Amino acid sequence: MATTHALFGAVLAIPTLFFAPEYAPVAFAAGVVGGVFPDLDLYADHRKTLHFPVYYSVAAAVAVGISLLATGPITVALAVFLFAAAFHSTSDAIGGGLELRPWQGTSERAVYNHFRDEWIRSRRWIRYDGAPEDLLLAVCLAVPSVLVYRKPARTAVLALVAVSAVYTLCRKPLVDAAEWLVERIPPRFKGRIPERFIEDLS
Repeated sequence: MATTHALFGAVLAIPTLFFAPEYAPVAFAAGVVGGVFPDLDLYADHRKTLHFPVYYSVAAAVAVGISLLATGPITVALAVFLFAAAFHSTSDAIGGGLELRPWQGTSERAVYNHFRDEWIRSRRWIRYDGAPEDLLLAVCLAVPSVLVYRKPARTAVLALVAVSAVYTLCRKPLVDAAEWLVERIPPRFKGRIPERFIEDLS
């Protein structure tokens, strides 16, 4: 889930509370945004357009080094953002494939590796986004943040967990609802919906 990635981004920002507390708020925001950012390609070429498991990782390592040498709000935020985006992109490989019903296991495409110009296969350690084990991971990631952050960060973390729980409950019914809706969309509007959704839902 995007919320699971966001919660990991929040965890990444925790060290700033101890080493540079004045930058903790911006680091927290950068971690959450960086954790979600790759999924902004959901309606484009998902897990390819904004997912860069190798390049984000290299950029994050460089950014962390820069932030240690020249610590400031911008360098810290950039380092946490890139680290969170890198984790998001690489960790998608442990989930399900790109199909709209990933619990069926019909797709081996997890995330695109631009460096090798190939798709990384799905490991399915977490069977699909919104699976019960995904929710469990989200809760586990939320625990350290709830323990160390104060409001409003703590409230944001709890809100992300709540959204995760609702999404887990609705994950499979959402696909059925989308299928029902696509069947009733006038043909002139279907052109605005990404082709992969039309193919999977038709």
